[in-house]
Formats: sequence, C-alpha cells, structure tokens
Amino acid sequence: MKGADTGRLGLAHVAKLHAYSPGLQPSGPGWVKLNTNECPYPPSPRVAEAILREVGAEGAALRLYPDPASSALRLAVARLHGVAGANVCIGNGSDDILNLLVRCFCGPAAAAGFTLPCYSLYPVLVGIQDCGAFAVELDRGMRLPVERIAASGARLFFLTSPNAPTGVGFPSSDILRILDSFGGILVVDEAYAPFARENAVGLLAGHANLVVVRTLSKAYALAGIRVGYALADPGVIALVDRVRDTYNVSRLSQAAALAALGDPDHHLRVVSKIKATRDLYIKMWSEGRGWFTFPSQANFICTEPRDRGGRAGPAVARQAFDFLFSRKVLVRHFPSDALTASFLRISVGSDDEMLVVDHTLEAWLKAPQSA
Repeated sequence: MKGADTGRLGLAHVAKLHAYSPGLQPSGPGWVKLNTNECPYPPSPRVAEAILREVGAEGAALRLYPDPASSALRLAVARLHGVAGANVCIGNGSDDILNLLVRCFCGPAAAAGFTLPCYSLYPVLVGIQDCGAFAVELDRGMRLPVERIAASGARLFFLTSPNAPTGVGFPSSDILRILDSFGGILVVDEAYAPFARENAVGLLAGHANLVVVRTLSKAYALAGIRVGYALADPGVIALVDRVRDTYNVSRLSQAAALAALGDPDHHLRVVSKIKATRDLYIKMWSEGRGWFTFPSQANFICTEPRDRGGRAGPAVARQAFDFLFSRKVLVRHFPSDALTASFLRISVGSDDEMLVVDHTLEAWLKAPQSA
C-alpha cells in the first residue's frame, strides 16, 4: 500500500468526527491564563512529597506497573463520600470515566443525551461510539427541563451540575425527579461540585441508575495528574471495570491523589478562597457594570460584556475576547451555542490575576473600537 491514502481505511463515522477543542495552552511567558478552569493555587504540599517518595532515590519503582484497580485510592474516595469501595471506580481524569460510561451503555441502537450548552466533550464521545444523540436545550433562565430529560428515551444522559459553561447549579430535588422517572442511566458530572451548594452524592443510595462523576483537577489543583472517579451502584461499577484499561491510572497519579485527599484542611482553604473571589467578581460585574452574569456555583464566571455604548451580543463578546487576548489575558468564548455566544467564561484566578482581568476589561471599554 505504498503511497496509498490510508485515511480511507478509517471507519466512516470517525472520518466525520470533530475532535474536542480544549482551551489554548500558551507556551510563552506573561500570560494570565483563565481559560481552562484550572486552580490558581498549588495543591497540598503533601502531594509533591508523596510523588518524591513514590519515585524513590533512583526511580526504581517506576519500572513496575501501578495497582490496576487503584485499590487504596478507591477506598480513600469511598471513605470521603461514605460509600463502599464497590461503589467507586478510578479514572485517568474524569474524561476517562465519561468515555468508559459511553462504551458501556451507548451504541448505534442506544442513544446518549445531554443538555445544550454542556461540556463539549460529550458530543465527541457520543460520535466516537457512533450512537444517536438527544440534545435538550437550556435557556437563559437555566431551569432544568426535568420532563424532557425523563422522556428523552436516552440510554444514558449527561447532566453537568454545576453546568458548564454557565456555572449554574441544579437543585438536588430536580435531579431526584429525573431519577424517579427516567429509564436510563443519569450521569451527574460534578466536576465543580466542591464549589457548589448542593450535590447528588446523597441520592446514590436509593437510585441504581445514578452515576456521579468527580475530578481532582479543579478543587484539588491536580489537573496535570489526571485523576477522576465515578460513584455508582456496584453493578454499574462492575461494568465500567470490564471496559477500563488495565493500568489506567499511573503510580504517581495514585500517590498524588491519595496525598491530596489526605489533606482536607488545605482543600477547604483553597475552595473557600476561590468561592470568595468568584462571588466578589460576580457582584462587581453584575451590579457594578450592569452585565448579565450567571449565578455561578463553579470556579468560573460566565458574564455577558457590554461595550461602552451598552451593546451586547456575539460580536461584542468576540471583541472583548480579542482585546483581552491581545493583552495576553486568556478566557473562553463559545460562539457556536446561541445561549453562550454573547458571553465570556472567565476562570477564577488569584486576586492579582482577577485584577488584571478587570483592569483590562476597563481598558477595553475605553478603547476606540468599543465605541
């Protein structure tokens, strides 16, 4: 097949896929990077100590495979949430868990559902599995359409709570209503739950069709370590374990995650600081500037900028995004969804970083092009 177009040998549905587009990862210095909801503060100092211990003086342990079941980490997560080890599966980030769930429950004859807007990885995973998709659109009021989700007929439905990219948290009472009338698996993706007022973990005991997914990337500042987990009925966990890669979580990642979970005081301090900063800037931009800003319960803020003429909309949001980018301030703009096209999503940074964002937005308002 010398010189042949080997791309034509790929599966037809894969050739049509659009890959997930993560936030830009700049390589040069001087950026204020608030586009991927990373934690602005370092993890517990116990994490680095645990990694160094695991590596050892000569790195000899690295020649050995990790514990394939992440057994100690499963038990630590189980203790954290008051469940049994059989209710826990560890993943290479929560994205790994989401992928495994699609593998288990979705296919050409078993559709997946999600809200719009949502975490944009969901449609990609659904496309990879070549299964049908059922989208439930949200409006600016961000009320959860319980009846439409329950009646979707999806085998598996992804619900991000707090929502991405708005940050709005959905009440547990609404999630309970879905669980009581939905015939499929409801996956409540709680990547941002540590910053929220409610979570769905308490609903697990009475609902075998609930899966709660968490990550250590945000509130534990371990985005570079890649650890996430699922909490679910043992029957669901057993299925996920059947399709999971054998050594899906490295030795160093397991050690780091255990150390982070073992320092709850550090975790709570970081979460409290991020929430305080978030709430301050929500108030500043909504009340001070008069910009519509969603009541975020996550570690980011979704706000609708208005230019100095009082105009809002997708073009204004793009103009503000470009101005920030030109000053090396990175945020996110999601123009492909009608609900989010006129908004910017800004990760909550350190106090100094947030001052830079606010001052740069002030400069944008005064710039000639915003007239």
